[in-house]
Amino acid sequence: MSVTITPIYASLIALIFFALCWRVIAYRRAHKLSLGDEGNRSLLRRMRAQANCAEYAPFGLLLLLMLEMQSGNVVFVHAMGLCLLLGRAAHAYGFASKPMNLPMRQLGMVLTFIQLIATSIALLLAALI
Repeated sequence: MSVTITPIYASLIALIFFALCWRVIAYRRAHKLSLGDEGNRSLLRRMRAQANCAEYAPFGLLLLLMLEMQSGNVVFVHAMGLCLLLGRAAHAYGFASKPMNLPMRQLGMVLTFIQLIATSIALLLAALI
């Protein structure tokens, strides 16, 4: 079986993650901060935005891959991929904005949770039926 949909979303989400990593690295270099957040709230926010992506994106992508491998409906697989991609992008944007854009951050989490729950249910149904 050829996997062609998940790599699209994995690549795009990896680029979002890279941008979040770069924001942390650039801030550390500019302010000569090496380990942890050293009490710097701005660095802590950047680190949490990066960590949040690292916490949610892999699990969402794993579920998406399994759904695609189960020969899930192509439109549904793309919808779930878009949901995760837009969720991660909205959350990153909301977290990175100064002041924080709470509605975008919340939208990002809602979209991410929708993807996690809907994909989990679809996989469960596919396994049980």
